[in-house]
Amino acid sequence: MPAFDLTPADLQHLHRAVALALETEKNGNLPIGAVITLNGEMIAEAGNAMLSPYYHPGRHAEIEALQRVPVALWPRSREMTCYSTLEPCTMCMGALLLHGIGRVIFGAKDHAGGADSLLAHLPPYYAEGKGVPQWRGPALPEICDPLYQRALSRFDQLACGRGGF
Repeated sequence: MPAFDLTPADLQHLHRAVALALETEKNGNLPIGAVITLNGEMIAEAGNAMLSPYYHPGRHAEIEALQRVPVALWPRSREMTCYSTLEPCTMCMGALLLHGIGRVIFGAKDHAGGADSLLAHLPPYYAEGKGVPQWRGPALPEICDPLYQRALSRFDQLACGRGGF
């Protein structure tokens, strides 16, 4: 169990991210899903789209979800939460940070590429936590760790040239 409190709404949104991850895996992508909420209501969601319908390395679940947030809601970004099945990578953490997302809750720790260790080394603008999202996880490792292991295995196959892009 995580060292922080999860509300029933947090769990609901994380479980939706899991459903998105499973759906995107069936479509040939890495099993990673993300949901963005405002005031507890889902405003955007997406699964990883890096491999299908065509290869694009920037189509991570968090990036895809950020692109789906209605433009009119961006002034309230500090009130938003991003739920992801996997700890965001450096690219996704940077996007979440620059978009001003207030909270990030992830299901599994990404030991191979998660951005947690970078939070303490942000530029001076972010000193004293200014604009840095609350970073919480792993929140559902019993469900999300197997998704992470499958994503890592698939990514390793592709990176080694055995599966091709």
